[in-house]
Amino acid sequence: MARWDLTDEQWAVLEPLLPRGRKPGRPCIWTRWQLIDGIRFRVRVPAEYGPWGRIYDLFRRWQRDRTWHRVLTRLQSRADAEGAITWDLNVDSTVCRAHQHASGARKRGDFQKEPPGGVVVEPHDHGLGRSRGEFTTKLHLVVEQGH
Repeated sequence: MARWDLTDEQWAVLEPLLPRGRKPGRPCIWTRWQLIDGIRFRVRVPAEYGPWGRIYDLFRRWQRDRTWHRVLTRLQSRADAEGAITWDLNVDSTVCRAHQHASGARKRGDFQKEPPGGVVVEPHDHGLGRSRGEFTTKLHLVVEQGH
């Protein structure tokens, strides 16, 4: 086990939160544990985690069906119940200038199969706006005290 792999304790918490496979047929060569480690690795996936295409497919499928969102909320609920989260938050914001080409990456956005973030679409009032002739966006950062 490499230093960046999930520990047995971490996997015991995470495994019950993941959806069960429903497809019959040949079992997968790589375990879910290995694929999750590959998703966590993100860049230059080592061969022991499986092929990057399989890892990416699993990541996107779980992003589309909101599995990652459910995992996050359940882990936060668990940490909150254990008293590991103090909900004293600090908020900061700044205005960031965007590149001149940032306003329209695609001329025909209808060709894109789905939004880059999955099935959750940002509201139309989010994003870039004009401020004194420049494209800008306002960034907000919320920080929990422990991290």
